[in-house]
Amino acid sequence: MMKQRTIPEIAAYLLRNDNYIMLTHRRPDGDTIGCAAALCGGLRALGKTAAILENPQFTAKFRPYLDGLTTDTVPEGAKLVVVDMATAGLLPYGSEDYVNRIDLRIDHHGRDMDFGDEGYVDWTAAACGEIILDLLEQMNAPIDKRIAEALYCAISTDTGCFRYSNVSAKTLRAAAKCKDYGADTFAVNQVMFLTKRLSRLKLDAYLTQTTEFYAGGKVAISRIPAAIIAEYGITEDDIDDISGFGREIEGVKIGVMLREVCDGGKISVRTAPDYDAAAICALLGGGGHRAAAGATVPGGIAAAKAAVLRALEANGVEL
Repeated sequence: MMKQRTIPEIAAYLLRNDNYIMLTHRRPDGDTIGCAAALCGGLRALGKTAAILENPQFTAKFRPYLDGLTTDTVPEGAKLVVVDMATAGLLPYGSEDYVNRIDLRIDHHGRDMDFGDEGYVDWTAAACGEIILDLLEQMNAPIDKRIAEALYCAISTDTGCFRYSNVSAKTLRAAAKCKDYGADTFAVNQVMFLTKRLSRLKLDAYLTQTTEFYAGGKVAISRIPAAIIAEYGITEDDIDDISGFGREIEGVKIGVMLREVCDGGKISVRTAPDYDAAAICALLGGGGHRAAAGATVPGGIAAAKAAVLRALEANGVEL
């Protein structure tokens, strides 16, 4: 069981020790990458030795935030820090052996507290980037333009550019602080939210035609087969924000995205405030928070769809 600490205690831990390696989660998004980049940059600015362990699933879209910060090795005696990681099962491919060596966990997913020696988990934070900002300020770490933009990337991408129901006044104040620290928020928004390749637009059209509806239109289930990924030339960057597709449809309270991946069927759930995505995905061995959660099950899309329907019914959704 992870020992829950406070922000001042985590700050003191980081200032007291040295030689840190940050780990990001499997299929890394803007929050885990932005948090790792900001924390790594902040620790280096304080004179600490810090690096981010290479993740085989880093994509071109997020590489600018990682430039000069990554390493392929974990030095002897290094302190392992995971950021924005809901469960130990989300350790990057090739890093699974570190599961019992996590020294520090910083996260905003509150359901799995069984990994990491100690850490800070605040399930009320809309993005882990909010926590990293608090932590850097607690340590009096110099926050420059690059760190501020990594933090803004973390916070904005995990909140759908501040559209999700768990966005709080604190979330918006954190974004404003990023701006105050020099972040070019328009440049980040342009890349993350305002630009789509033609292949992604083709995928949107496919999903519009094939999405299935249940519970009188309250549940939307969309599928992305591997064959469609190949046919349209879809990249990971094209679908970084695809999970919220169903929730954008009028009347939909629970949007489910099913994707065929190498280890089975990836399930992403996005919910309105009166439903709990994390509770649904917990029944599937996954995790997350109330508005957004995910899981992966063996057997591909068909098995994933059947599993989701069972989990929805178990959570009281009449299909």
